[in-house]
Amino acid sequence: MTTPDRAPADQPLIDLHRLLTSIRRRRRMWLAAAVIGLLGGAAFAFLTPAKPTAVTSLLVLHTADQPNDSKSLIQTDVAVLQSTRIAGAAVRTLNLPATPEQFRTTYTGAGLTNNIMQVTATGPTVPDALARAKAIADAFITDHRQRLQAAADAEAQALLNQRDQLQGELNQVDVQIAQASGRTSQIGPAELQTLYARRADLASRVSDYTGRATEARVGQPQLGAGSQIVDGPRAVASSTLGSAMTTGGIGGAFGLFAGLAIAAVLSVVRDRPVLRRDIAAELGASVIGELPQPSRVRRSRAAAQHHRVAATLARTVAPGGGSVSVLELGCPRIAATLALDVAKHVAGELDGPEHTVVLVDDLPGRELTAVAGDPPEIPVVDGAERVGAGLRIGVGSVAPGTAWTDLSRLGAETVLVVRTGKATTQWLHTVARQLADLGIPVIGIVLVAPDPKDRTDGTLWDGLHTALRGRAAFAAARPAGGNDHPARWHAPLPGRNGERTVTLEPVQAELPTKQFAPAGHADHTGSCVNGKLPLEREG
Repeated sequence: MTTPDRAPADQPLIDLHRLLTSIRRRRRMWLAAAVIGLLGGAAFAFLTPAKPTAVTSLLVLHTADQPNDSKSLIQTDVAVLQSTRIAGAAVRTLNLPATPEQFRTTYTGAGLTNNIMQVTATGPTVPDALARAKAIADAFITDHRQRLQAAADAEAQALLNQRDQLQGELNQVDVQIAQASGRTSQIGPAELQTLYARRADLASRVSDYTGRATEARVGQPQLGAGSQIVDGPRAVASSTLGSAMTTGGIGGAFGLFAGLAIAAVLSVVRDRPVLRRDIAAELGASVIGELPQPSRVRRSRAAAQHHRVAATLARTVAPGGGSVSVLELGCPRIAATLALDVAKHVAGELDGPEHTVVLVDDLPGRELTAVAGDPPEIPVVDGAERVGAGLRIGVGSVAPGTAWTDLSRLGAETVLVVRTGKATTQWLHTVARQLADLGIPVIGIVLVAPDPKDRTDGTLWDGLHTALRGRAAFAAARPAGGNDHPARWHAPLPGRNGERTVTLEPVQAELPTKQFAPAGHADHTGSCVNGKLPLEREG
């Protein structure tokens, strides 16, 4: 194992680089969601075609019209248009069996300007839609004129009431003047003159209120006559294809947004490392090779990359014999193919019949046997069989359900072939811990299907004993009976100006890095020499 580059407290709550990479790797999911939304919207338009629609425009005049009105009056008219009173009048005109509440859901109104209102009505057929639009418009114009006339009548009645009150006062003044004109009256000329002036004023006001009431009763005919249909009902041309494009675009945008949101949530919740640096840190080993997903690249390119990675691994295998394992996590067939290529490279470099290479197939699905063919170029034996002398390359799995105690039979060292984003952080920790407990050093990690835009470094400078450059296979260089870890011999040391250099000489000073490797070499049963647990020591 190895220590992370930063303490947990220094790590961000959400790593944007990791989040964007995870979302990009899940592009199939959110692209599929966008396509499903697009097809769903288009299908909705074809399955529910638009009903025949008709529109008409009305000119509505008001007594309080102002040039700077912010459509408040026309919005009031729209609300009146959608009332049950207008709907009921239109239903009676059309002689429909529907109720006003049901009918008003088939039409809408919209204020275009301060005095122009557009009415949109739908019906089972185009003629029905045109008839409904005409009936609704006529009902609203009639109601608007009635409201104008009712307002005029109310104003006229108020003026007549004022006139009648003044007429009563005038009658009282006439009575007083008649009494003052008698011989027995004690009213003086000055008071009589005041009564005559009062009668003249009241008579004038009565005459004025009478004229105003007459004008108010007539109302403002220009408002009623001006409120009319200015654009007769006409059918609205509807295109199913255009509607499908519109609804499909809306559905596609919604599906894309939902897919991106789900991908982001899954990236945070599921916590599956996708960056090289994260996988290397969780497994405590360096990335030494990358392989593409076969279905994503051309076969020639995939074969070339397999050949290059296999050659790199072949150079790390001891030709004098021993054992090494290739353990897969999420990619059994690729691991089997890689192990077969490594065996072919090693077999081509060996001389003499005493040097042999044997493949041990311990995969659950026996993919190695299927890949090797019949007859195989390299001998392939079952994981339960015993293997004699020679180089043994075992192929197994560290997926959930692995029998950890059987991994020691496959090889004293191992190469992990991990598919990016396949396992969670917790399972990667489990794999690293189990391999450390078994005393199986990890030569390196081969990533399968890495993100092409990943520019992070997958090399661990504080885990050189598990990396290729600090391989633990040089046990012969260890002092006899000593318990020093191999990282004591191949650790980076600080040089001048803070630079790090690598020395091959024994180091006596304190190492600048931390080691979490087995304290002593382990046998094939997983027990450690000197009685120390693999993770007990921190150098």
